[in-house]
Amino acid sequence: MFLILENHSRLAHKNLVDLMFALRAKVFHDKLGWDVNVGARGELDAYDDATPAYLIWCNDEKTILYGCLRLLPTTGPTLLYDVFRDTFPNNVSLMAPGIWEGTRLCIDEEMIERDLPDIDPKRAFCLMLLALCETALKHGIHTLISNYEPPTRRLYNMAGADLIELGRADGYGKRPVCAGSFEVSKRVLSNMRRRLNVTHPLLSDRPNSVTQSIPSGQNAQAA
Repeated sequence: MFLILENHSRLAHKNLVDLMFALRAKVFHDKLGWDVNVGARGELDAYDDATPAYLIWCNDEKTILYGCLRLLPTTGPTLLYDVFRDTFPNNVSLMAPGIWEGTRLCIDEEMIERDLPDIDPKRAFCLMLLALCETALKHGIHTLISNYEPPTRRLYNMAGADLIELGRADGYGKRPVCAGSFEVSKRVLSNMRRRLNVTHPLLSDRPNSVTQSIPSGQNAQAA
């Protein structure tokens, strides 16, 4: 299932929040070697105090985490402007109520392989993007902004996401960091569902706790 956790619902799902910070530490610090702060709770930063929303992929019992993502409006503090400003042109403004930043997208490959063996890591990433598109469309977001390393672009293409590279810059790590604009629309959503062979929504209509089981069988095969 997928859950949208907002500031007022984080306490009710504290176990999932704790699992999310632990997963972020495992992926971004331990595996990728990013220069991020890791403490007793895991990997978190000042932007986790800026009332973000989180897209959470977990089991039905809400005891196992498969993936997560942080969402922030560009009208407030963002990594995009505070850290990665050099990755897009100076004459481009990305601050608007309908433009949100997506960061810290990661999946737990070990848990997915154990519990969802028909879903390989690439497809898992793509399903997170599809759930993100559904979430944004439901909440009036028309554009999502992401900073990513160049090899990640192929996963957006695999998912059928309409990603436009706005720019890139060196100096952040071993590879350049790109800034990409991801259109959110019914057209893009339809294209993503068709590309991933997903025939029904991943998200339900319930606000703040948006859930739906991952499709199985044919729809759970690798893209």
